[in-house]
Amino acid sequence: MNQTRRPWRSSLVWRVTGNSVLLSLGIIWLVGSALFSQISTGIFSEKLDNSLSDSASSLRSIEVQLAVAQFQNDDAVKKMVDQIIFVASIGGKTAGREVALLHFPTVKPVKNSFERTSNLLSSKSVPNDLRSRVRTHTGVQWSKTQIRYLGGKVVNAIAVGSMLEIPRSGSYEIYFLYDLVSQQNTLNLIRTALWFTGIALIFLIGLVTWLVIRQVVIPVREAAEIAEQLSAGDLGRRMEVHGENEIARLATSFNEMALSMQQQISRLENLSRLQQRFVSDVSHELRTPLTTIRMASEVIFTSRDTFSHKVARSAELLIAQIDRFERLLGDLLEVSRFDAEAAVMQVEPMDIVGVLVRTVDYLHPSKDRVINVHAPREPIYVDADSRRVERIFRNLITNAIDHCEEKNIDITVVESDDAVAVGVRDYGVGFQEKDASRLFDRFWRADPARARIRGGTGLGLSIALEDAKLHHGTLEAWGRLRRGAHFVLTLPKVAGMELISHPIDLIPESELSTINGIVDDEEL
Repeated sequence: MNQTRRPWRSSLVWRVTGNSVLLSLGIIWLVGSALFSQISTGIFSEKLDNSLSDSASSLRSIEVQLAVAQFQNDDAVKKMVDQIIFVASIGGKTAGREVALLHFPTVKPVKNSFERTSNLLSSKSVPNDLRSRVRTHTGVQWSKTQIRYLGGKVVNAIAVGSMLEIPRSGSYEIYFLYDLVSQQNTLNLIRTALWFTGIALIFLIGLVTWLVIRQVVIPVREAAEIAEQLSAGDLGRRMEVHGENEIARLATSFNEMALSMQQQISRLENLSRLQQRFVSDVSHELRTPLTTIRMASEVIFTSRDTFSHKVARSAELLIAQIDRFERLLGDLLEVSRFDAEAAVMQVEPMDIVGVLVRTVDYLHPSKDRVINVHAPREPIYVDADSRRVERIFRNLITNAIDHCEEKNIDITVVESDDAVAVGVRDYGVGFQEKDASRLFDRFWRADPARARIRGGTGLGLSIALEDAKLHHGTLEAWGRLRRGAHFVLTLPKVAGMELISHPIDLIPESELSTINGIVDDEEL
């Protein structure tokens, strides 16, 4: 089903051609129906006029003969009536006309009955409503009917009737029935010609539409294919330009756009390489003087008790800022490795619960807050780089400590058959929902002033996200102002496997109940 519908959806030529054929089919059907109706009405009207004219002429001739017969005996009248029916029988085979002479029912018995029909015609061929009109109205009456022969043959016809007086026999009804065989054959021929003409027109319209649309669609299709190749990285592809029409101008503009995009991408790639090299070189070059500065600062820091209070405090600030500077250089070097795609993992089985507990103990939070670790007692082993996983934990927990506002922190570890998840939840300042997409950007801060006081480099969450991606895992964040934040790290248990499940929901259960309560209030 999908394979049959795919060309209709994906091909503009098929869709336009198909729609044109369908619309043409509807228009031709309407025009053909109207034309056939007018032709059939005209043919019937002509046949009716000829039938009325012929029946009137025959009726006058019969009345003249009967007027002469009234002075003759009954045998002569009978012979004359038989002659009228005989002539109608002979002529009906070639002229398509039949005659029926039916007795007008009366209470008074009739001595001689001249009720006759030509060519074994059934008296049921005359409709009852026509007989009623002939009996109650003067002049000639007509109606559509079917000629029924005693042998079973049935033919469409026009019946024309009138009253007739036969001498010494009373009133009779005389009917002339004209078959429509010739007219029906003509209409069948016209209908067949209209069908063949309509089919030929639809085929030609579809063919012409297909040829015309292809002239427009082929360049567009070529442009779409080249655009896909450009997006895939083949920046050297261009469209062929033929002529000076609109399509040619489109191809020229497309090629100019592709050239401009190629030049711009090349400039950006060169700039990115220079930037990466600059960061890497600067980071490496700064390590040598930084080592010297650290050695000198440690000497000063060790002797701070012999200095005045201001100098001792300056020594403490100096060693703290050197530590921060070293962390910044380390982060910059790690970022340059990610950008150069040179980051290497040392994968080995590790107990993720043990690494988490060790990281929490190392950070040693102050006693005015509590870090609650909710994890299974038994180890949970995953294939991962323990150094990088520990760095993710360190960044997440440090971030939670910096923003928890002296409140508790909850860390949850949950495993499934294929993955393990670690959630870090704080109840501090949180962040706005619109900032979630930028939270892992490099050097981005929701509150720059606060972050700088606490000594953050603005690279921790970005590096944590890159470490999670190296493990084919995910790192997501949820937060609301003054309700805290929730970071969820999900890693596959087997190295290189894609994640199938996420054991921990990103939105905490307490917040889900709050959201459901708000929704219920709005519905009420």
